[in-house]
Amino acid sequence: MEVPNKTLVIRFSSVGDIVLSTPLLRVLRAKFPKSQIDYATRMEYADLVRHNQNINLTYAFDAREGFQGLRALKRKLRAERYDLVLDIHGSLRSRFLRVGMAARDVLGVDKRKHERFMLVKTKQNLYKEIVSVADRYIEPLKEFGISSDGKGPELHIPDEILFGVSGKIATLRLSRFEKTVGLCPSSRHFTKRWSPERYAELGVRLAREHDAKVLLFGGHEDVALNKQIADTIIQEAGAERATDFSGQFSLLETAAAMEFCDVIVSNDSGLMHIAAAMHKKLIAIFGSTVREFGFFPHGANSVVVERNGLYCRPCSHFGRPSCPEGHFRCMKEIEVAEVFTNVQAMIGHEIAKQQ
Repeated sequence: MEVPNKTLVIRFSSVGDIVLSTPLLRVLRAKFPKSQIDYATRMEYADLVRHNQNINLTYAFDAREGFQGLRALKRKLRAERYDLVLDIHGSLRSRFLRVGMAARDVLGVDKRKHERFMLVKTKQNLYKEIVSVADRYIEPLKEFGISSDGKGPELHIPDEILFGVSGKIATLRLSRFEKTVGLCPSSRHFTKRWSPERYAELGVRLAREHDAKVLLFGGHEDVALNKQIADTIIQEAGAERATDFSGQFSLLETAAAMEFCDVIVSNDSGLMHIAAAMHKKLIAIFGSTVREFGFFPHGANSVVVERNGLYCRPCSHFGRPSCPEGHFRCMKEIEVAEVFTNVQAMIGHEIAKQQ
């Protein structure tokens, strides 16, 4: 295949998918070190790739501008005259961008839609192997001799963000505590959320039994939920045992703050993938979705807690606003003790390494 001088990667959303696209950017740069590699995404996610050293230009689409904004973006991209366009989203918007681009090669991603449909609707598993979404993004590049390097997602954080977050974290005097645990209790869809009451109970146990400080992370939409959890931990374990950062940090600032945690506990969410990209010890709680869909966290530092063997699981590949069966067993049967034991194992492993 002819070496592309200019490559465009398109992925509009969401947090997890964009984080999972970073291995693709890394292997592209390794294969084509002198080529121009650009990225088109939505404005609210642009910082996740804007500072990536494997990218030349980041194009941020403001969804509030609607079709007119999308058309203006298309004009800019067409003027670049790309040789290779990688549409790893496959949405109506991304298809609109790539049509008429006049690129030599336009490639998409095999999302295993048939296998996914059969597993969700009939519970018949037709997946021949489990391939992570990060590796699926790289599959179309086989014809260029490119394959996964196995290193997983990564985030590039500017020094000014690292220094700014370090200053805020310093005020907490984390050295007073034996361990620092990060909690990410939210997720976009209800069936991906472990209950806030159980997150609170977990935080209280960690504070009491492991002298832990609990940090809560989330966006502006998570403020009420995380405040409820933090208030319970403070009430039952002590005034300084929990600090809620939800709505206070950007995505990259949240990633920088996670560096101060010994372990992260998260639902299946964008913040879970950010924690994995930061190579943190991670306990991921999965409800309605399963490993076959490709979104389990990457790396040996992660453990997934899930309830296998349920007749109704998976009920969706991305999550639902409510349990279609009404019992929500996939999450309700995951007890605090099970998650606590996994956190203990992670903390214990860390202590053993330090000794």
